[in-house]
Amino acid sequence: MIEVKNLHKSFGDVKVLKGITTSFEKGKTNLIIGQSGSGKTVFLKCLLGLFDYQEGSIAYDGKVFSKLTEDEKRNIRAEIGMVFQGSALFDSLTIAENVMFPLKMFTKQSKSEMQDRVDFVLKRVNLADAHNKMPSEASGGMQKRVAIARAIVNKPKYLFCDEPNSGLDPRTSIVIDNLIQEITDEYQITTVINSHDMNSVMEIGEKIVFLKNGLKAWEGSNENIFKTDNEVVTDFVYSSNLFKKVRRMYIEENE
Repeated sequence: MIEVKNLHKSFGDVKVLKGITTSFEKGKTNLIIGQSGSGKTVFLKCLLGLFDYQEGSIAYDGKVFSKLTEDEKRNIRAEIGMVFQGSALFDSLTIAENVMFPLKMFTKQSKSEMQDRVDFVLKRVNLADAHNKMPSEASGGMQKRVAIARAIVNKPKYLFCDEPNSGLDPRTSIVIDNLIQEITDEYQITTVINSHDMNSVMEIGEKIVFLKNGLKAWEGSNENIFKTDNEVVTDFVYSSNLFKKVRRMYIEENE
């Protein structure tokens, strides 16, 4: 679990995060959503330890990050897996070499042990025959699956995903969503996803934190979204006619 208490982050005189308190649960897909400029990217970077903050705390399974020694912080970072928005694969490395990269950085495993782990995670993301391909030979969906395999190869406790469906077609997006949720549940990872994709919210949003102007405007599950009367949330979520119809149908069925 990741616990956030009264988090404030400013750049000069500009306040970006204004006292956010929330938690992200182990074994669940936790989504951060909000409009551009809401603070969700800065929030994610604070969670990752990439940004310092002026006030508040972030605790990983009870360990307050700001109070740790540099070695202890390094140990926390070694327990984090990251799926970047653009996949961020190394063009000059094969798919297998990309996936093996964190093992070389953070472990002292033998080459055969690393190879076994790479084989396992590539099979887990349905890329068992892709070892020797280059990233340029892989489709967008395949590259995302490679990025997920690389993120979980070191058996992380915490998985962060920044817009994992960016640039993907709707069908492939569903595949990636389902894969992230399956892995989260299977390995009981604390997964945090920064997203603007409402399909992802409705499909895998077990815990949703909605940010507005640097504040936590709402939190709940994808089921709660259908029930909320919070106008800030409904304006964002039901900005399309499709979701307005879905909400109407849900309310009518549950009256």
